[in-house]
Amino acid sequence: MKKILFRKLLYDYIKFFSIALFCTSIVIWVFQAVNYLDIMIEDGRGYWVYIKFSLLNFPKIVSKLYPFVLFFSIFYVTVNYELNNELIIYWNFGVHKTQIINFILKFSIILFFIQVIITSIIVPKSQDLARSFLRTSSVNFFDNFIKPQKFNDTIKGVTIYTDKKDQNGNLKNLYIKKQLKNDQFQITYAKEGEFKLIRNIPILVLYNGATITSKDGEVTNISFSKSDFSLLNIETNTTTYKKTQELSSFKLIKCIEGFYKHKRTEFDIKNKYIENCSLQNIDNIFKEFYKRYFIPLYIPILTLIPFLLLISSKENIKYNRLRLCTFLLGLIIIIFSETTIRFITDGTIQNIGLIITPLIMLFIFYFYLFYNFKPKLKKIA
Repeated sequence: MKKILFRKLLYDYIKFFSIALFCTSIVIWVFQAVNYLDIMIEDGRGYWVYIKFSLLNFPKIVSKLYPFVLFFSIFYVTVNYELNNELIIYWNFGVHKTQIINFILKFSIILFFIQVIITSIIVPKSQDLARSFLRTSSVNFFDNFIKPQKFNDTIKGVTIYTDKKDQNGNLKNLYIKKQLKNDQFQITYAKEGEFKLIRNIPILVLYNGATITSKDGEVTNISFSKSDFSLLNIETNTTTYKKTQELSSFKLIKCIEGFYKHKRTEFDIKNKYIENCSLQNIDNIFKEFYKRYFIPLYIPILTLIPFLLLISSKENIKYNRLRLCTFLLGLIIIIFSETTIRFITDGTIQNIGLIITPLIMLFIFYFYLFYNFKPKLKKIA
């Protein structure tokens, strides 16, 4: 009978947690996807790039919500069990509160490993794939990123300004500055302009203007009635390099290993084959490693905190205060776990202190609960 009761309890926790995590992630993803429209509109990317980029950011949202939704799910289900007198069934069948704590603690270890897999494997891979779509994609909707009365610098090395843009996409009073090599530049202004595709090559056709070129200290001025400004093989200013959060966990480990293995004067040279692995970025490497593998250590703590509610009965006049304090305590632990990233550096002793902090907290919470539940076991005996 005890197995059935534990199975029912676990089922309720998992069911509520799964539904809550999926629904909240979807809601936040929708809001975030709207912001990603800038990739397509302002940067001129295609619809397919936008869709793939948005979808690949979903795992990151899940990993961020995972701790809070887990804590809230266990808290909510436990409160409902207490308010609906369902816990009395467990006590009547000889289930001790310490048995529930041990059961949930074992379950939280599985949840810990799931979160580590998400943060260390799935999220970095999805983020890298999302960025790769930007690296390999081209600008398709050229007329989208040109906004009137605004300096548009989406194209790398090119700044475009237009005074007006009509409903047909025709541009009025254009100013284009193109950066050439070193201090060389080219400035073009025209009364009118429009985008055209000529033999599948995007062209900005300019009418009635002039081009001023500064090269090797000499300035030339050429007037034209019509000129074609080619947009073939252009690059955008969108960040396309690989960020630290997109590095694989293997590369993070190799970089950290190299930091302790090599001298500081040789570190950059010895590890130059690893992206973003440098003394200048080593703190970020440690922080990313800590975020993936050690912040999930707070998950077992978050699963135990809701069981502080079992210390007191719902009939107690202080039960509502206990419920509020328990919920606030969980939020504080979540906030604290996220803020500890700021204190991660290349200092070994400080990092070890931050790593063992959740283990110490888990030990304290577990034995605090065990101590409060143990006297009740003696009374039953």
